Amino acid sequence: MIPFKKVLVVIFAFILVGELNSGLPAKQSAKYAISVLPTPVLNTPDFPAVFGEKDGSTLRLDEKNRIKELELICFPKTVFKIEEIIEKNGRIIYKVTTGDYPYPTNKGYFIDSRFVKIVEIQPPERHKKLPLKLTIIQNLLSAEGSNYVWGGNYKDGVPQMLSFYKPTSSLPVAAAKVRDKWMLKGVDSSGLLYYATNGYTPRNSSSLVSYGNPVRIAGLKVDEIIQKVQPLDIIVWIGHTSVILNLYSSRHKDIECVIESRIDYDKHKEGFQGGVRIRPLKEVLVEIMEMRIPVDNYDQKLEGEKKKFVIRRWYE
Repeated sequence: MIPFKKVLVVIFAFILVGELNSGLPAKQSAKYAISVLPTPVLNTPDFPAVFGEKDGSTLRLDEKNRIKELELICFPKTVFKIEEIIEKNGRIIYKVTTGDYPYPTNKGYFIDSRFVKIVEIQPPERHKKLPLKLTIIQNLLSAEGSNYVWGGNYKDGVPQMLSFYKPTSSLPVAAAKVRDKWMLKGVDSSGLLYYATNGYTPRNSSSLVSYGNPVRIAGLKVDEIIQKVQPLDIIVWIGHTSVILNLYSSRHKDIECVIESRIDYDKHKEGFQGGVRIRPLKEVLVEIMEMRIPVDNYDQKLEGEKKKFVIRRWYE
């Protein structure tokens, strides 16, 4: 007869092996998290390498000064399903999925555990309420002059990044834009609209090209297109989004304008360039139509290497 204590030891061993093989402790295998702060989502679990690198004070940037690992910044109360728990340099990183960012990935999506709280039972998804039209326009205008940040959708950034991933040495005054980028202060093109609508609209341009209803612009010239648009219509193709406004000011003379975040403003200058600017709609359309053809449906096939754009009306 096998002693009772030995049976317990064997059972415990089987449970322990099962936990290790699952990637999550058994008690945590179905846990969820809710963001309590604006929460950066990366496509790598290696946060310390992105924010610090080997010397602890270097941002991992590509040749265009972008943090390509940043996918988005989730709003507070975003719900995440935890797929895996990873320990990285003493920090706990969660591999997650979320209904707020339903895009397929081969790399996975990752968040730092300090931005969220754990819950045992799946909570309801973050409530999304479309702001009033005037509020959206005010939010857009408030972002004018903000930095361009790949994956960014918080114009004021996430200050906690400077404490959670504190640079090992002080950043010089001349590196103010490095500090801004470290805290993800700024927006990209679709992130500008996402910020202005409090995360109501789709986050990526790949979804915005079919969002709302089409403005029929196929075959039209610039002046004809201008006659058909309304404030908050978006000019979009996969890779870029602009928002149409109607402004009155001494600068813009009550004309249709476009607000957009671009990385290539003043690209001939040194340092970090780009950001959110307002320009006349006609100027923007002329520039776009030098390289792209207006279509009604982004799925429309074009001959050869021709590129396209659409205008979508999502706020009626």
